[in-house]
Parts: sequence; structure tokens; C-alpha cells
Amino acid sequence: MSSIRIRLNSRGVTELLKSEDMKKVCKAQADAVAARCGSGYESDSYVGKSRVNCSVYPVTRKARRDNLKNNTILKALKHD
Repeated sequence: MSSIRIRLNSRGVTELLKSEDMKKVCKAQADAVAARCGSGYESDSYVGKSRVNCSVYPVTRKARRDNLKNNTILKALKHD
């Protein structure tokens, strides 16, 4: 058998991780997590230094309290 060597194009990978398509995919995942959390939660996305980043956070007082008491965001992330 012959051995196969794969060499990644670093610039191409960086462009992929920062692309608009990747941002759409990550935003869709973050929106799904925010929806599982219930009302009072929102998501946001931005392009960071090396890749697209998304976050889910509580925006209302009730949601903040709920997240502190029940770890709502963490549980929504673990949902299948």
C-alpha cells in the first residue's frame, strides 16, 4: 500500500473559517440553541481574528436569572 500525504493550504483554511458561508452555518446553530433556551435569549455572530464566532446570551432579567439557576444555555448546547 502506498501512503497518502495530505497538505492543507493554510490560507485556504483561514479563508474558509472566516467566510460568509461559515458565518451562516454558525449563526444557524446559535439561533437553534437560543430557540431551545426559550424567550429572552438571543444570539450574535462576528468574524474574529482566526474564525467566525457566535454567542448565545440572555437579554432579559428573567432569562439571566433562569440561566444562573438552571444553566439553560449549557443544557441547550448539549441537546441532540
